[in-house]
Amino acid sequence: MADFSAELERLRPQLLKYARLQLRNAAWAEDAVSDTLLAAIERPQTFAGQSQLKTWLIGILKHKLIDQIRRNSRELSTTREDDEPIEDELFDSTGHWRDQPQDWGDPEHALRQVDFMRVLEACVELLPGQQGRLFMMREWLELETDEICKELAISPTNLWVMLHRARLRLRECLQLNWFSGAQLAKES
Repeated sequence: MADFSAELERLRPQLLKYARLQLRNAAWAEDAVSDTLLAAIERPQTFAGQSQLKTWLIGILKHKLIDQIRRNSRELSTTREDDEPIEDELFDSTGHWRDQPQDWGDPEHALRQVDFMRVLEACVELLPGQQGRLFMMREWLELETDEICKELAISPTNLWVMLHRARLRLRECLQLNWFSGAQLAKES
């Protein structure tokens, strides 16, 4: 049990990082991670050892994050940046890219690089509040559209517009900070 507790403590900072990225609220993230670790300590027998301990904990954390989002959905707010269209900055009046996207080479290879993941996380953190939250709910927590809309009291159309804007911002951030210079990676 001492080894199990030590391993949980070793993984705690990684869990907290994921929780902060998703919730963008340090107190809620701390609560979600504490609930995750408490659940693991209370029922260690449910870890069958068929996956890595971190994978099992992240599975628990996803549920705790969803619980936090549900509990605090009334406090989630949008920022002015959430509603600002980014399309005018990226596309001209004919709908073509103002700056032609660079060749990203092999994006699958980039995904496997640790430094790339650090830049991607930094880019997700730079997304406006609601856009970042929606992106993480959809792409990381893999929540369905109906569930996200219900939890955040938004329409599916609004969800897709905000996800589209989030993806455009991520594309722009990755273009600037990874594919053409890796400035965020150097700062980290």
